[in-house]
Amino acid sequence: MDKVKELVSEINSGRPKPIYFLMGEEPYYIDKISQYIAENVLSEEEKGFNQMVLYGKDTSVDEVVANAKRFPMMADYQVVIVKEAQHLSRTIESLVSYAENPQPTTILVICFKYKKLDKRKKLYKAVQKSGVLFESNKLYENQVSDWIRRAMAGKGYSISPKSCIMLVEFLGTDLSKINNELDKLTLVVSKETEISPELIEEHIGISKDFNNFELKKAIGERDVKKAARIIDYFAQNPKDNPFVVTVTLLNTFFTQLLQYHGLNDHSPGNVAKVLGVSPYFVKEFTVAAKNYPMKRVSGIISSLRELDLKGKGVGASNMEQGDLLKELLAEIV
Repeated sequence: MDKVKELVSEINSGRPKPIYFLMGEEPYYIDKISQYIAENVLSEEEKGFNQMVLYGKDTSVDEVVANAKRFPMMADYQVVIVKEAQHLSRTIESLVSYAENPQPTTILVICFKYKKLDKRKKLYKAVQKSGVLFESNKLYENQVSDWIRRAMAGKGYSISPKSCIMLVEFLGTDLSKINNELDKLTLVVSKETEISPELIEEHIGISKDFNNFELKKAIGERDVKKAARIIDYFAQNPKDNPFVVTVTLLNTFFTQLLQYHGLNDHSPGNVAKVLGVSPYFVKEFTVAAKNYPMKRVSGIISSLRELDLKGKGVGASNMEQGDLLKELLAEIV
């Protein structure tokens, strides 16, 4: 996010680079940067003659270069954006001659999603020298909650830790999907109101009481009644609560709990750092460690792996999700 702000600041200052090569596994920032350049470099009057969008599936590197070498008409710059440029991956290295001597009045934006340039090859080095190489890496699950908090703070909103976790659990790590839901919330929630689990439930449809986050918490506390109620809800709503997601999340939790048992330093800061979790979660591990000794945790992890296979039809074909969930709870508690 800091690198994105730096790029935006550079563009706003009137010092854009001749090439922006945007690449990587996370398409969200690639789309955002290219959109910002498309909307802010040229005036509306200038865009008609000086802004062009090409698509990797329908163009070639030669055509991209030919358009990039044109001169702007009645403007300081022309903007050429190549979307879905990953479709040009087989021939992308032939862009090297242009990258070594780019047209100074052209801003060429290459959106190279889900792929990266080979750092050992000439194109990478040429773009690095003459333009901007931006790598958009996929965030890990434990980083997305912090991203949500920062994104909402940037919009002038506050959001509770549990609300962040609910969004990650329900939407995964797809930043574009998460941002769409956050934008919906900003339309109905005032900036003075913290975004709470209740608001998430009301406006996005994620249950604040019956979700994997609450199940994990109940199991960690050995609250069997609460865990059983959640599992019963999951069994009745299998499409919204797939077994594979539940068993994967619990396997991650107990694997981290095993790590927790092996730590000498159980201070909140060290636990959060070593386990790669938000400090908000540290208390959960402290409580769970008292309820599940190390040897028991090892046995649970083994059981969860077997249940994961059963959920995929290995050794237990046509087993209902409700039965799998009941077996899961019985194995753990």
